[in-house]
Amino acid sequence: MRYILIAIILVFTSLNVEAQGLNSKLVDEGILNASTKQVNQFFRRFNGEESTKGERYYPGDRDFRNHSLRNQYLNLIFDAQNNSISSQLKRDFVNQVNSQADPQYIDFHSDGWFAEVTTKFLYQGADVYITLFMKLEQENLGYKWVMSNVYFPHFKNLFSSVSSDPPKFLHPMSHEIDFMNLIRVFSDKDNVEQYIEKESSPDYLSMFLYELKKGNLKYQSVTNLKFHFFQINGWYFELANFNRPGANSGWLISSLTKLESETDKEAIIKFIMHE
Repeated sequence: MRYILIAIILVFTSLNVEAQGLNSKLVDEGILNASTKQVNQFFRRFNGEESTKGERYYPGDRDFRNHSLRNQYLNLIFDAQNNSISSQLKRDFVNQVNSQADPQYIDFHSDGWFAEVTTKFLYQGADVYITLFMKLEQENLGYKWVMSNVYFPHFKNLFSSVSSDPPKFLHPMSHEIDFMNLIRVFSDKDNVEQYIEKESSPDYLSMFLYELKKGNLKYQSVTNLKFHFFQINGWYFELANFNRPGANSGWLISSLTKLESETDKEAIIKFIMHE
């Protein structure tokens, strides 16, 4: 009898361990399915083009861009740990995006979104960080990522001279002396910006390519990546990757702003570009 009881206990223990392992596996799979692992997947979930099991929907499928499905996803693709995105702001955004009358979607191949890539280079013997702004550009029948702008603090500092008092300028009759006074301009390199037209601005991308071609910049790695979206009317949001335990991980909306005017949009873009 004693051996029978021991055998029964061992069987139940084994079944319990197996059940715990199965439950753990189901939890892990649930978290894996909930996590938005790829940017393309974020597009599909935002638009309601993927089932809760990760199966892709196509136009013509019954649940393609289903209102209820989108509502589930749109409430899960925010960084839940970010207190700066209020519940009311989320609700306003989701209600507009998933409106029954006029739903809005994001499009991978359309304008209105771009990547911000932080990279590490070796410059003059030291590690430096340069931000590359990338956008999709159509070529023939396909698309490719291209660099549209660059931010490198070293470049910006080169053009941060303070205007002198009195301001420096070339006399309006300088042409009558064959611009011989240009020697004054180029001997004062710290203030040379005062002699260029007001509307002009430094072309940091060209400067970056020059330093790269001269061998002064040596690429090492990508250190960070995020995306900026302006495709939803009246809104801006930032997309970032969160590598952490739990379902609220992967590519999530990390910043959300209501745009009251085109001026707001321009101000955010200038802030992102460090202009």
